[in-house]
Amino acid sequence: MFDFFKKKEKGIEIGSPVKGKTVAISNVSDPTFGEEILGKGVAIIPAEGRIYAPADGTIEMLFDTMHAVSMTTSEGVELNKSLEMFKIKLLIHIGLDTVALKGEHFTAYKGNGDSVKKGELLIEADLDAVKKAGYDVITPVVVCNTSDYQTVETVTDQEVEPGDTVLILNK
Repeated sequence: MFDFFKKKEKGIEIGSPVKGKTVAISNVSDPTFGEEILGKGVAIIPAEGRIYAPADGTIEMLFDTMHAVSMTTSEGVELNKSLEMFKIKLLIHIGLDTVALKGEHFTAYKGNGDSVKKGELLIEADLDAVKKAGYDVITPVVVCNTSDYQTVETVTDQEVEPGDTVLILNK
């Protein structure tokens, strides 16, 4: 009855890893992303090829081809009722089917196991060369452990700079 007196929790915010325009993940033509098979998220049509850490955390896997990186954030770490730690597991995938480029046009600045701070440069991609090679450069950002969160809200149809909020997660 008096819920309006309760302070609304803001949620855990995840920043954009790249400058560009956010779109709904359903706009991604690859069904693995567009149908949220790996989890909920947002996609960014990048304006430049510098990919930054969207949150503080640890690089879990930098793919050998440098087209994608998964990380576990230290943002949102809290204890649940069974005293297990929860961290956000993110996947940043630069372009679609870009694994076929075998690392060409990508330069990595961080590697497996590295701790990163929000805003640190992770990868540079020569987007013009990737496009010229025939690949879509849309960049999905996916919360791979979506089921750990009550809601995953997305910020879409916005021009964003690296670090601007694109995802809000609530426990």
